[in-house]
Amino acid sequence: MAWIVLVISGLLETAWAIALGRSAGFTRLVPSLVFLVTAPLSMVGLAYALREIPVGTGYAVWVGIGAVGTALVGMVALGEPANLLRLLSLLLVVAGVIGLKLFH
Repeated sequence: MAWIVLVISGLLETAWAIALGRSAGFTRLVPSLVFLVTAPLSMVGLAYALREIPVGTGYAVWVGIGAVGTALVGMVALGEPANLLRLLSLLLVVAGVIGLKLFH
């Protein structure tokens, strides 16, 4: 259960990061509200998962999911560049997250 909560928390990290970027410094209501809801939920989920998962592994997986998810949303939906080196770099992050899970 802790791993499922950790993955969901990582996805919520993606949501709050995108919302934060779209909030224009908290001047836009809807993205600001999305941030204010998803950021604490993401942290609470991380805290819950860390009761069973070592902090180094859990935090790295959480950040990895959030970073890769945010970068992918940026590339797919927000028009950020998606060149080969960026995609390979994201694959390295994914490989690291998988390695942390496998060797937990």
